[in-house]
Amino acid sequence: MQILSIGPVTLATSLSMTIVEESQLHTVEKFEMYDYIIIHGGDGTIRRVMKQLIECSSLPPFIIHPTGSFNVIAKLHRVPPLDNILKKLEAGRVLQTASQSIYRMNKEVFLFSAGNMGDLQHIFLAETLRFGWLKKGIFKYLLASLFLFPLHLLMTPFMLLSARRFFIFTPFSVVKKFGTFYGQVPTTTIDLQNQYNLIELDGDIVTIKESLLHIDEVKTIKIVIT
Repeated sequence: MQILSIGPVTLATSLSMTIVEESQLHTVEKFEMYDYIIIHGGDGTIRRVMKQLIECSSLPPFIIHPTGSFNVIAKLHRVPPLDNILKKLEAGRVLQTASQSIYRMNKEVFLFSAGNMGDLQHIFLAETLRFGWLKKGIFKYLLASLFLFPLHLLMTPFMLLSARRFFIFTPFSVVKKFGTFYGQVPTTTIDLQNQYNLIELDGDIVTIKESLLHIDEVKTIKIVIT
């Protein structure tokens, strides 16, 4: 069994493992030769890894080691601790997986969240607070929510009616569409009427220098869940 780990594995294991950093992924020639790929990090790290692997025709299942602040993907799939998964692999156990869609927005990708509404403002302020004792954990996001609550209360109704604003958040998939909020990812084109746009994608803030955003589903991956 061959495992590719994006980031170091600190747990003792007898499994055959190749370790690379996220910035070294371009040096890996054949991802299909691995039985599993481990991603250490939060939702932003998973998104950036998928952006680099989106053109691969065949990918092995992914093992998520959530070390971010929110870890939405890990929570959605109820990902077990990494040491439990590695012990099962050492014992020759068969691991169960769940499907996760990957969506493309122009040249960027995302897994569950995209928008330029309150989510963008929230992430921007939370990242500004990423220092000192707030550097790790969710407290910076909670503080950002408290600071922005009056603004969101006032502006959200107007943004939900604006054709230039949108928010996609698939954990709320029971709501297919409400104004410009989407609980399911539509195949659509959004005209922002601006050539320079800041967009939130899975907790990352990216710049898209195009006025038209083309959004669709491009790939499904497998994530180990037990």
